[in-house]
Amino acid sequence: MDHLCEADGKRHIYLDPDDCGSDTGWVFVIVAAPTGVVYQNQSGGYSCAQYEQEGYLVPLFGSGLDEELKKIFVGELRGWGMRGQEWTVELLERLRTAVSSFAVYGSGRHGELYPTALILDESRLPEAAEAWIPVVSPDGPGVLVWENSD
Repeated sequence: MDHLCEADGKRHIYLDPDDCGSDTGWVFVIVAAPTGVVYQNQSGGYSCAQYEQEGYLVPLFGSGLDEELKKIFVGELRGWGMRGQEWTVELLERLRTAVSSFAVYGSGRHGELYPTALILDESRLPEAAEAWIPVVSPDGPGVLVWENSD
């Protein structure tokens, strides 16, 4: 479901508006760009916060893509993966590894044989929450999103 917001004149797209997740999960990268389209995702575990990013959506395909992310945020952090989280060295390394397991092709890079791994954007780590992780993609900054566990 999406709508045009009168206040900013941009199209707002709500990812998973009816909590219609699947057994295999879903994962997207929202690459930040001035597109006039703003994506919003429920994030932060039980806090059910609504975060948004203007840009374009890159779907990532595969079965169980969000499993390691859920182990971190639902298992280790028990569903309270909110912004401002204090990251232990071990958890931060697990998050880096989980993020780098995702790869995308950069725009206009037709000669690439393999997609480029995402990088956890540690300069924006305070923005990190369950289902909302700041990343650097081949096309610049963005966020990695998936279905919130609440």
